[in-house]
Amino acid sequence: MDDNRDAAESLAMLLTQEGHDVHTAFDGIEAVEVAAERQPDVILLDIGLPGINGFDAARQIREQARGRPVVLIALTGWGQEEDRQRSEAAGFDAHLVKPVSLEALQRLISELSGD
Repeated sequence: MDDNRDAAESLAMLLTQEGHDVHTAFDGIEAVEVAAERQPDVILLDIGLPGINGFDAARQIREQARGRPVVLIALTGWGQEEDRQRSEAAGFDAHLVKPVSLEALQRLISELSGD
């Protein structure tokens, strides 16, 4: 979920080629809606989203999951310590700063999702 369509679609294509079932969203409100509809196991969520930011989207996604396990990974250009603290407080399981290698992302997804 990223407001940069090219980045979101490129990453979706790469993850699909690796065998993942991928859905995209391009703003914070759509991110929350797609998460509610699709109930994904893992969500890659940008912080600087239009509509509602990634922090607020993460909180809403956690609330609507109601205990259902979902891994939330911030994938963002925001890399200051304050940003990392805010993402942890919002319910993210990990915070990655763009750009990130596909291998590192897949390793983290595997670690956090227990695959």
